[in-house]
Amino acid sequence: MTQHSWPAIALARACDGPPRIPFVLLSERGPVLGSVAIRHLPALRQWPDAFALLAAADGAPRALALTLPADVRDARLAQIHARLHADGLIVGWRDEPYPLRDRTGSEHGTLERAASRFWGMLTLGAHCNGYLADDSARPTHLWIARRSPTKPTDPGRLDNLIGGGVPAGQSPREAVIREGWEEAGLEPRQMAGLVTGGLVDLECDVPEGRQHERLHVFDLALPAHVVPRNIDGEVAEHRLMTVAEALARAAAGELTTDATLATLDFAVRHRLVEPEPRGGESTAAVLAPAQWRAFEALRPQELGSAERA
Repeated sequence: MTQHSWPAIALARACDGPPRIPFVLLSERGPVLGSVAIRHLPALRQWPDAFALLAAADGAPRALALTLPADVRDARLAQIHARLHADGLIVGWRDEPYPLRDRTGSEHGTLERAASRFWGMLTLGAHCNGYLADDSARPTHLWIARRSPTKPTDPGRLDNLIGGGVPAGQSPREAVIREGWEEAGLEPRQMAGLVTGGLVDLECDVPEGRQHERLHVFDLALPAHVVPRNIDGEVAEHRLMTVAEALARAAAGELTTDATLATLDFAVRHRLVEPEPRGGESTAAVLAPAQWRAFEALRPQELGSAERA
């Protein structure tokens, strides 16, 4: 039995980037939408109709309020985000609307997907562990994807069979079924056996800003004759790995952080890892007790409207 470091567990809470302050709706007592880097405040002063800086008694910035009323919020934010993108402060551009959520999951409009990390806002992700099982239904192999080298985030890294963000107007289950065709060539009928797994929260600093994402994990048992094929060009290859190899690669940090956590969720639920060695070779990998506690601490404590599967 081999123990690995599982760096993704620590990376999921690695908030070690530039200092940030809360980003709130309408007033300091309003819902918390996310956070914003203090270094970006000077750029945001050019839109006094949209933002109000709340300062402490000593003048230090305490929070930034989004003051736009609901009826103009989406259109004005679209203009602002286009300018921030042109100035290089919003990295990448997806032309994909995401819900403007507060930290409880309530929605207050829509915004460009690429802006979500600038604001450190809550987004939803949907990942699916595609696997093969033996006659006792115990997983034996996992399908692992390699991301295209042209992907804007984590190019060339290993990933789950299916993984992606949840755009406005879709549930996590709907998103993973859509991505199932785009990334793995699976038709909806082939995903009829999709099983809901666990929830895992990431909140960490990334090059684009801060990622605050709630991962909805799903499992899909596939027949041995089904071979995934990518449709949208975002996956370079699919490899069928034994559970032991897939977990070893995840534990060693070869998968993306979110894919590792989705894989670990799968392994915990299927008892493919254990909190400490108990003798023998009963599982493929081990989590030290402290790592086990840290992973379980990533589970969201309160489930709101954002948890509709």
